[in-house]
Amino acid sequence: MSPGDEHDYRGMDQGGRTDDPYSTLGGTRQTRTRLPDGDTATPHTRRPARSSRSLVTVIGIVVLLIAAIAFANRGGGNSDDEASGNGKKPGAAGPAPTGATGTKPVQGKNGTIASGFAHDEQGAQSAAANYAVALVSADILKPDRRAGIVRQIFIAERAGELETKFNQAYGQEFLDKVGLDQNGNAAEGMTYVSRTAPVGTKVTAYSASSATVDVWCTGVFGTAGVSSTNPVSSDWFTMTLQLQWTSEDWKVDSFAQKEGPAPVNTDRTASNADEIAKAVEEYGGFTYAR
Repeated sequence: MSPGDEHDYRGMDQGGRTDDPYSTLGGTRQTRTRLPDGDTATPHTRRPARSSRSLVTVIGIVVLLIAAIAFANRGGGNSDDEASGNGKKPGAAGPAPTGATGTKPVQGKNGTIASGFAHDEQGAQSAAANYAVALVSADILKPDRRAGIVRQIFIAERAGELETKFNQAYGQEFLDKVGLDQNGNAAEGMTYVSRTAPVGTKVTAYSASSATVDVWCTGVFGTAGVSSTNPVSSDWFTMTLQLQWTSEDWKVDSFAQKEGPAPVNTDRTASNADEIAKAVEEYGGFTYAR
């Protein structure tokens, strides 16, 4: 059924008065009134008042049409694609756009990171979105938290190697540059911010054992504080994660990051350091889903 379908109600009463300009679904309601001094050749007419029964009938038909259109719009998807999590319309070319599927994205958590993702494209996208958030979090800069994050996210064969690389990349030189001590903590009166929000995901390759997923992200990064030399600012970037299906879950084999796509900056007034620090403390993160 298409929302644009129209019905010709004039044919419902073949023997009726369809030539009457005031005919309705309930039949003719025309009334002719002759004035006392009127000309019989040109009688005066008026549009009749519709009865309450006729009005109820018309309203009922309108409600049914609206319900039918809403049902047609809701039921336009392909059941096979919906069941598989692809979300593609029949005949559509290219990857499906990111959108809510209504399927539960994850079965549990491993510490603060989601785990137990579905063994399909939707599960791979959900895993990639959640792992992108963890890889650019403030906790990854803390040596005592870093090892646990790496071992939760990466496949076992790569965890040790990548932990060493992360330790080198986030050494004391880097921590000094962003105003953190050797434990990854900001100075007293300061709050370090590194909060990422996935905007969308896209599968560029998929098989039962591996997947490549692009995660388009935005986020806020920097140190909030009156004397901060690294003020909190926003950024846009895309992270590409190579995933493998192992131990009944999606894990990262490798990842890369590039800038953008970034929108035009607005002229919105920036919040002060205290407001940013308070927001980071009061607003928690999410478990992200395809």
